[in-house]
Amino acid sequence: MSRIPVGLVGVTGYTGMELARLLAVHPSLELVRATSRTDAGKPLSEIYPFVQGTRLGKLVLTEPDPKDLAESCQLVFLAVPHGAAMDTAAELLAAGLRVVDLSADFRLRDPSVYAQWYALQHRHPALIDEAVYGLPERYADKIAKARLIANPGCYPTSVILGLWPALAAGLIDPEDIVCDSKSGASGAGRKPGTATLFCEIHDSFRAYSLAKHRHTPEIEQELGFVAGRDMTVSFNPHILPIDRGILSTIYAKLKGGVTQEGVRGVYERHYADHGWVRVLPSGKLPETRFVRGTMFCDIGLVVDPRTDRLIICSAIDNVCRGASGQALACANLMLGLDMGEGLALSPFMP
Repeated sequence: MSRIPVGLVGVTGYTGMELARLLAVHPSLELVRATSRTDAGKPLSEIYPFVQGTRLGKLVLTEPDPKDLAESCQLVFLAVPHGAAMDTAAELLAAGLRVVDLSADFRLRDPSVYAQWYALQHRHPALIDEAVYGLPERYADKIAKARLIANPGCYPTSVILGLWPALAAGLIDPEDIVCDSKSGASGAGRKPGTATLFCEIHDSFRAYSLAKHRHTPEIEQELGFVAGRDMTVSFNPHILPIDRGILSTIYAKLKGGVTQEGVRGVYERHYADHGWVRVLPSGKLPETRFVRGTMFCDIGLVVDPRTDRLIICSAIDNVCRGASGQALACANLMLGLDMGEGLALSPFMP
């Protein structure tokens, strides 16, 4: 059976690396174009030796050329920074391609909110209305019919999946939510910077971008859709001395009469048909090492009777579930494939 040709703009970042890892063994998709302005002309195996011996071993990187991508591919992943993705997406959509954008350019429904948080006027606001937020558990039906996917951020994925059942069931007060999230250093991207040098993060732990992280409006937007009202949350990110993984600890005020068993029952029923979300047994809490390289979101739940708080621990792999794997799940749906195709535990990790 012939595979569906796809392209990847921005292959040399961490999300591009992860997509290459997944596409190297995908049974139905064929990566036929991988672009890089700085490394065009080099074989992909020179950049990522882990693709040697796979069908991507001889793929040569090219310059990002929308015309060439349109002629060669049916769908293109955009793994480039915000601001750069919107123009490329517009060109590819005009040429009849489907696009999965891993940047933040189409996540926020209000262009003025995008401009406020990203200090950039959106140049293609009409496409925002068309874009579908790529969280499969919530929007699978819309994703399957979409031309343009706004792939969720990594932190928002962990927080939204953690809070969705409790908000939807009315178990918690939507006015008083604190999201304390920690990410591995890969969340900062692959561009060199002093703050993410080994000696700067090893054997240390710090908060950053408190009260101003750009994922805040994305979290509030999607939680607001669940709650049916405007939401304000306290989102507090930290960087861990590990390479990949996110652990979000979320604190919410419980409404009266809610028990530990009751909360667990709500979560288990809510995610009964969503195999990538694992609600852990009572007394068990998630760890980043157990979701590494997977699409799983592990959720642990604790009811604190002394404070009437629900404590939700949510763990994902920020690079796979929080970015590239989620993008691939969306692409599968858009192309009429099974959502999980190519996303079982991979035979190799870079």
